Amino acid sequence: MGFKSDIEIAQEITPLHIKEVAAKIGLTENDIEYYGQYKAKVDYNLLKTHPGSGNKAKLILCTAINPTPAGEGKTTMTVGVGDALTKLGKNAIIALREPSLGPVFGIKGGAAGGGYAQVVPMEDINLHFTGDFHAIGAANNLLAAMVDNHIFQGNELDIDTRRVIWRRCVDMNDRQLRNIVDGMGGKAHGVTREDGFDITVASEIMAAFCLATSIDDLKARFARIVVAYSRAGEPVTAGQLGAQGAMAALLKDSLKPNLVQSLEGTPAFVHGGPFANIAHGCNSVMATKMAMHLGDYVITEAGFGADLGAEKFLDIKCRLANLKPDAVIIVATIKALKYNGGVPKTEVGNENLEALEKGIPNLLKHVENITQVFGLPAVVALNRFTNDTDAEIELVTRKCKELGVNVKLAEVWAKGGEGGIELAEEIIRLCEQPNSFKYAYDTNSSIVEKIEAIATKVYGADGVDYAPKALKEIEELEKYGFGDLPICMAKTQYSLTDDQTLLGRPTGFKITIRQVQVSAGAGFLVALTGEIMKMPGLPKVPAATRIDVDSNGKISGLF
Repeated sequence: MGFKSDIEIAQEITPLHIKEVAAKIGLTENDIEYYGQYKAKVDYNLLKTHPGSGNKAKLILCTAINPTPAGEGKTTMTVGVGDALTKLGKNAIIALREPSLGPVFGIKGGAAGGGYAQVVPMEDINLHFTGDFHAIGAANNLLAAMVDNHIFQGNELDIDTRRVIWRRCVDMNDRQLRNIVDGMGGKAHGVTREDGFDITVASEIMAAFCLATSIDDLKARFARIVVAYSRAGEPVTAGQLGAQGAMAALLKDSLKPNLVQSLEGTPAFVHGGPFANIAHGCNSVMATKMAMHLGDYVITEAGFGADLGAEKFLDIKCRLANLKPDAVIIVATIKALKYNGGVPKTEVGNENLEALEKGIPNLLKHVENITQVFGLPAVVALNRFTNDTDAEIELVTRKCKELGVNVKLAEVWAKGGEGGIELAEEIIRLCEQPNSFKYAYDTNSSIVEKIEAIATKVYGADGVDYAPKALKEIEELEKYGFGDLPICMAKTQYSLTDDQTLLGRPTGFKITIRQVQVSAGAGFLVALTGEIMKMPGLPKVPAATRIDVDSNGKISGLF
């Protein structure tokens, strides 16, 4: 049998009608809004009116080591574990983020899982889906238009045009739009100023959308968004422009979680999609709460490694939404660990115990973060490849055992839920254990103390250096009453440090904070490190060059 791509596997199966998927979790046709036969939206008001599953759902987070070109398979593992729990007779629901068009057409490809552990319809999920991201972009750009119109129409709020911080967005990797000059062409065409675009998934609207608990909460979050500063240095908000109502109106349907299914028919909510190296990297609170209302086991993921997505899931999302996880899966591959140990990508398939021993400390740091910093029970899911040797598997297992954490081999990519049974059984066991969940910092601490807690506890840094601009911004943010917000670190995903070339578990380093911005609508402060940008670019050979559609509308090239 030849190799099959993810899209070929997905197109071979006939999914259940979405009403059958809804019925599995106690929803009737009256509870869902159809988007074709295989997608539906679920009204968030059901959280108040629907009786739910009657049990307190177990919340399981799937995270990983720092990503490498060798691949880890976190979304695939999340889907596979959901299917395995279903095979074990559990009422399991999967909760994932929606993919951004930028990475789909860029370097990463799709984000709906892979192999025999995918959510479907994968083409729709990866391309437009139910239109949520377009609506989020429209709300973002409506606010941008209202800011510039306010300035043009007399500038009653005395906005300093050099300090307009609200940028437009588009859901595509487009480096040409990072820095632009707009409002050109004379007085009738606006006020000329420097501007730029962010990718939609890095926008504050996306973050606020994913943390909102109701349409009223969404409006309140939008009203708090700081769009600019006045010439007197005071923050100017979307609420002062009267924009929040219209923005929320654009999102009234988007706020409803999207229901789809895995290849094996396990219900899945796929909703929202903030980047984890810039924003908080988790699916919407609304979808997570809906899944916990209707299911007994909810398996969700957070973007990139445990230093980014998991830290933000726990310190931001769980704190703001009052969630308490029951267990954590940390995904790793032997190939990726050898890459962390200095082996080139082309050679990671060969047995190399010496390199593996050098790379394992990266995994162990993530394990320590989950079990010691956050006090949660964890299991390491080793995403198995055919050329992983027994000696390599034994070495990883032994090192994790020394930290009191079990390793379970998983073959969900090749076998679907059947390949994750042992892992699912370990998760069920962990969910029954008491845990001492705690945050990495207290929000009442100063901004500097919170940043340093993340850097030292989670990254293993010796301390933090601040650019003069960042120190001035911190002082200003505390003056305006934003000092008690949690911190969202914008950092490279490839390293525990802010230097993407330092792999493994570096020591003797400091994190450099170059800028600190407020996302008052999302409810956190963003501390920018390194060269993190909010608008990616396409690679030399974009994934877009491989994607096509035939005369019957069948898409190929997505992976």
